[in-house]
Amino acid sequence: MTILYNISATSNSGGMERVLANKSDWLANNGYEVIVVTTDQRGRPSFFRMNESIRFYDLGINYEENNGRSFLNKISCFPFKQFQHWRKLKALINEVKPDVVVSMFGNDALLISGMHINARKVIELHFSKMKYMQYGRKGLWHLADLIRTKLDAYLVKKYDRFVVLTEEDKDDWGSGYGNMYVIPNSLTFLPDRASQCERKTVVSIGRLSPQKGFDRLISVWGRIAPSMPGWRLEIIGGGDLKYRDWLQQLADCAGVHDSVAFRPSMNNMADVYENASILAMTSRYEGLPMVLLESQAYGVPAVSFACKCGPKDVIADGQNGFLVDDGNLELFAERLETLMRDKELRRTMGARARDKSVRYSEETVMAQWDRLFKGLVDSK
Repeated sequence: MTILYNISATSNSGGMERVLANKSDWLANNGYEVIVVTTDQRGRPSFFRMNESIRFYDLGINYEENNGRSFLNKISCFPFKQFQHWRKLKALINEVKPDVVVSMFGNDALLISGMHINARKVIELHFSKMKYMQYGRKGLWHLADLIRTKLDAYLVKKYDRFVVLTEEDKDDWGSGYGNMYVIPNSLTFLPDRASQCERKTVVSIGRLSPQKGFDRLISVWGRIAPSMPGWRLEIIGGGDLKYRDWLQQLADCAGVHDSVAFRPSMNNMADVYENASILAMTSRYEGLPMVLLESQAYGVPAVSFACKCGPKDVIADGQNGFLVDDGNLELFAERLETLMRDKELRRTMGARARDKSVRYSEETVMAQWDRLFKGLVDSK
């Protein structure tokens, strides 16, 4: 069976790219032929290791050229780029003849939904239903976000299967989606070693972007760091260097620059988790964050805002971590300080987190994808 995945690029260090690397590796090792089609690779290597048997095609659309530009610039260039994308992708699909075409809800989502091809169509959402509205943008951008949200609700019905990551998101979409399935992200392995939760280190991991809410985390850290000597906050991730500089300025203004460190993304996160005692997640929105799954596999308890979506599916409040109402900085600081002051509580919660991580094992999750793909092709 041949599966064709669509993604902007595999050169980024985000969770979606990591999920694709893990998933495609399992499929390639279990009898599937995997093709990955990108639009913005621009000759850059994949950030995460990809199976050597995977075939890659870059269409050279380069949507990212318009990032950061005006609204008028984007709407004037987008239609031409979409036409080029549709033309090149349709030709490639007719050439390689995949059994299943998968959209990861990028710029290809609308194109594939209306494309007449001899292949089953699957779309997977790595954020929440209201991802556009959670930007909180104003004016024309707000109108565009509203239109895109309504368009998403229409186009997902045109796919044979629509896969979301959490039960919470499934409930938000509501009824009327007979093609919807819940399949979470998976861990590639369950580590033999776990954190002892002894080091005075809090980590927060993710791409440097407003979505991850690191500005909120620095505000929280400014409230508690003066009374917690010896503790360090490590923010780990790549992304916009200007945004990182702004975060550094926030840390300077809060007087916590000596206890906050910014570290780049890395392929192997084992050392990070093993040396961490707490994971802090202050995201404004998510899908099902890999950092929550990975940290609990290493026995690291988490303090997280209950943003949409993911944290509520992973964290049982007070059991394997703390859930805090989204945006409540004062309570987040209290919960974080509670864990920082109590090593035994960290270890107890960390042990429970490690036990819960089994439900996200690669064997369990990929068996669901295997059944979905085979069931689709068998019913063709």
